[in-house]
Amino acid sequence: MYVRQLAVTDFRSWEHAELDFEPGASVLVGPNGQGKTNLLEALGYLSTLGSHRVSTDAPLIRHGTSRAILRTAVVHADRELTVELEISPGRANRARLNRAPVRRVREVLGVLRSVLFAPEDLALVRGDPAGRRRFLDDLLVLRSPRLAGVQADYDRVLRQRVALLRSAGAARRPGDLGTLDVWDAHLARHGAQLLGARLELVIELAPEVGAAYRALAPSGHPPALPAQLRYRSSLGELPHEAGRVDVEALEVAMLEQLARLRATELERGVCLVGPHRDDLELELSGRPAKGYASHGESWSFALALRLGSYQLLRRGGAEPVLLLDDVFSELDTHRRARLAEVALAAEQVLITAAVPVDVPEELQGGRFDVHDGQVRRVR
Repeated sequence: MYVRQLAVTDFRSWEHAELDFEPGASVLVGPNGQGKTNLLEALGYLSTLGSHRVSTDAPLIRHGTSRAILRTAVVHADRELTVELEISPGRANRARLNRAPVRRVREVLGVLRSVLFAPEDLALVRGDPAGRRRFLDDLLVLRSPRLAGVQADYDRVLRQRVALLRSAGAARRPGDLGTLDVWDAHLARHGAQLLGARLELVIELAPEVGAAYRALAPSGHPPALPAQLRYRSSLGELPHEAGRVDVEALEVAMLEQLARLRATELERGVCLVGPHRDDLELELSGRPAKGYASHGESWSFALALRLGSYQLLRRGGAEPVLLLDDVFSELDTHRRARLAEVALAAEQVLITAAVPVDVPEELQGGRFDVHDGQVRRVR
């Protein structure tokens, strides 16, 4: 899979930009603040329908305009597909696939599969659980776009249930409590599907991340501490059988936990049970990476999460586009070399850098200069 073309209009700092790419490595070079990251962010948005930098769409719209347009042409297995997104804060976004409107924006998910590594990824190790939950969910949808519907259904039920908890808790109306039973059932059904998918993902992802972390350890040094992933659920100890995920058992367990915590939920007006309360715990030699890992170890773990995701998607069939946003300048010589090895094997890798020397020589492919609101191909 590779991106043949990217065009953006009124996206971030760009009034308009259009780039033609080829398979292999392409490097976008320019001083900080010129909009290089914005172009990779646009590709990431086309891939996941979200930004890796902000949680809402409003900052993505160029100042003074009301909407942004993103368009890309993606080639996979000798077939080209075109995706166009119209981002309009305060209104429903719209999408086209091969110029034809789609009923739901999420129908374009899966056309472009990408893995983006950026300086913000350090927050996957050091930040809050919400970022790690999003990491899992984005990867879930890249592997199986249908799960975007499961996520949307869960989020919708969660919002409605929280609203009911607050009104019922304040008014103490028995009728509201009866309705709550219905929403508990909906939450447990959708939540068990999402939780089961996350658990299966972590089972498959963990060895890939562990292998990537070991590969990042400098040669001649003591062996790398084992990097492990552990899923922590609001249900506590999860029902399982020899690693097999039983979604029906998860649904039952979730209903039981909702019943146990109902009084507390009504008192606090929050939903205390479900995937929205979970975390992906990152461990080095049995200790939490957050708070214990050094700066270098944290960078290695963040990079291992992305490289593990990349390898997992590759095994799934459609090789993802690798997006590297100004990361080589953040890595030492050994880690730069390891990342370059992976990038060289990719069908397509798109890289941003402030100066050309930040990018390993073997990845100096097609080059675009980005400066003063213009992007120009120089080789």
